[in-house]
Amino acid sequence: MTTRRSLAPLALSLAILPAAVRAQAWTPNGTIRVIVPFPAGGTTDILARLYAQRLTETMGVSVVVENRGGAGGSIGADVVAKAPPDGQTLLFHNLTFSTTTAALEFANRAPHSIERDFAPISLGANVPMMLMVPREVPATSLAEFAAWARSQPTAPFYGSTGPGSTVNLMAEVIKRDGNFPMEHVPFRGAAPLVQDMLAGRIQFGGDQLSSSLQHIRGGALRPIATLAATRASALPDVPTVREQGFANAEMLGWNGFFAPARTPEAVLVRLQSEIAAASRHPPIANRISELGAEPGGNSSAEFTQQVHSQVAAMRPLVQSLNMRVE
Repeated sequence: MTTRRSLAPLALSLAILPAAVRAQAWTPNGTIRVIVPFPAGGTTDILARLYAQRLTETMGVSVVVENRGGAGGSIGADVVAKAPPDGQTLLFHNLTFSTTTAALEFANRAPHSIERDFAPISLGANVPMMLMVPREVPATSLAEFAAWARSQPTAPFYGSTGPGSTVNLMAEVIKRDGNFPMEHVPFRGAAPLVQDMLAGRIQFGGDQLSSSLQHIRGGALRPIATLAATRASALPDVPTVREQGFANAEMLGWNGFFAPARTPEAVLVRLQSEIAAASRHPPIANRISELGAEPGGNSSAEFTQQVHSQVAAMRPLVQSLNMRVE
């Protein structure tokens, strides 16, 4: 017969199990939605689908990607901010989350706060952000592009994934610090932006390396700078913005998972454990590396620090540019 006394050792053993093991008690209640706040085809979408496939295999439920593009990623992010905090709706965003949030806050139009409304779970990948020109533009560096832009009868166009997005902000910094003209053309995501660059309608733009690498290697797009602090291993000949005298435009590229704020700790621990394991799964890790990125899987605390420190750095930069998102 089982008695309260005989159950005591079992209760004690459960209490001292590591948090990652105890968190396995949380089981998803049906399909998990991963909101990608950009159209299909870009780096963020590609990486989200890699992870979703693996998480479907390991978690025993369907993990599906849903694209909700627009407003520099704010529309999709707001879906998650307002979703029930139960682990069933997640956000897979990128570094634009930091810049768009800072720009919308400056304009008093922010629908949500990174710090208040989201629980960072884990990094999916660190992805270099490249600044590029189409092959028709005769520039191999930022200085050459600035000189070419000054020589044109009208200001060239640059594309971004929306007002307040990373490329919008960094292009404005480069335009200011390099003293040359450019006109902004916003897109709903990186995929349509790249298509207009390939067609020659946009003369300057940026994208995470993963989704543009094929066009770079094919010669249709020419990378002229990386925003990261170090050169990308996939393109070691492309100098950083800092090396070219534009240190104010330096920014680390990333993609990662978020849950709504107030999601229970057990849910976050289980999700972080599954994402970290997926990032180490050889087919996933190898594919991410092939895309010119670095697999993630860090702790929730580490990812929170990475994101929060970045958005804090963006706020004074947005103010210095007087960037008001319309």
